[in-house]
Amino acid sequence: MLCSVKQPRSTFTCSDLMPRNRLGLKPQISSLPAIANRKRVFPSNVFVRRPLFLSLKDQSLPVECRAYEADVSQPVNVDFPAEKAPSEAAQRLKISVYFATWWALNVVFNIYNKKVLNAFPYPWLTSTLSLAAGSLIMLISWATRMAEAPKTDFEFWKTLFPVAVAHTIGHVAATVSMSKVAVSFTHIIKSGEPAFSVLVSRFLLGESFPIPVYLSLVPIIGGCSLAAVTELNFNMIGFMGAMISNLAFVFRNIFSKRGMKGKSISGMNYYACLSIMSLLILAPFTFAVEGPQLWAAGWKQALTQIGPNFIWWVVAQSVFYHLYNQVSYMSLDQISPLTFSVGNTMKRISVIVSSIIIFHTPVQPVNALGAAIAILGTFLYSQAKQ
Repeated sequence: MLCSVKQPRSTFTCSDLMPRNRLGLKPQISSLPAIANRKRVFPSNVFVRRPLFLSLKDQSLPVECRAYEADVSQPVNVDFPAEKAPSEAAQRLKISVYFATWWALNVVFNIYNKKVLNAFPYPWLTSTLSLAAGSLIMLISWATRMAEAPKTDFEFWKTLFPVAVAHTIGHVAATVSMSKVAVSFTHIIKSGEPAFSVLVSRFLLGESFPIPVYLSLVPIIGGCSLAAVTELNFNMIGFMGAMISNLAFVFRNIFSKRGMKGKSISGMNYYACLSIMSLLILAPFTFAVEGPQLWAAGWKQALTQIGPNFIWWVVAQSVFYHLYNQVSYMSLDQISPLTFSVGNTMKRISVIVSSIIIFHTPVQPVNALGAAIAILGTFLYSQAKQ
């Protein structure tokens, strides 16, 4: 039953349905909230077939009652759809801002990273500085309460350790690759990561996938192979670095998905903890592989050739690496994995195109065709996977 009590300039809606209690007394409604021109929606199971009694204090007001049977399935009125529209529009705008920021930061990082590696060919130290900058930024943010520090325990860090190992290997391998080949070539090869994901999940974890997923691997593998064969400045170390990075990031995602399930931590703090642990893992190997003597000679040579701008390049590539990864993890908190995969594919396109333009990378038509086929396969994979 829906009762509307009308008077000039206002409409009062009463929605309390009150049967007699066991003592036979009729409950009284002390007041009716004024809701201008709005009616509440009640599901059909609220209405019962027992006699209902309603009492109003002000009997002088005209009362209009309409009764609905219990099996009526359609609502009396829509529950304020106009109020939900602004929040949905704001959410779409927020996601769009995340995506645009993510792509822009990633492009800037790759440009400065390649500039640093061209002048200072020490990828292990460059990788370490990237993790160190991110770790320092987050530690300061937690100390100054600009960001809420995560609540972690020993079990959390124990679970995070294999994720950090895989992340460290993938990060260093990608940096080694970009120190030897063009940025565009590294990202073309890294677009083949879905193929590694399917193969590892199928043969090591025993997972099965729909046929369209396997079919999407054909253009990925074929496109990457075509791009690699026709690459003018092909380098085996650069190629293997990108391949190892793909494999490492696949294991990182597997470990993260299995180990962090049920852990309540934001994407931003999760990546911050991952950076700190990866830094602790990587630092000793960086000193062992390269060492201060090589760094000192390389740093002096880079300053001589580039000048003070080289210092800005190092700072920029380190900070922007952390920022673009942080925004990507924050985006993952707001969107579905499918939307994230599509956004990641579009991000790779923007990096490839911008690096070719900025560094004047020579590209043959067949090489560009291979890259396009590989990226198309990645997009098809993201669609078929869902």
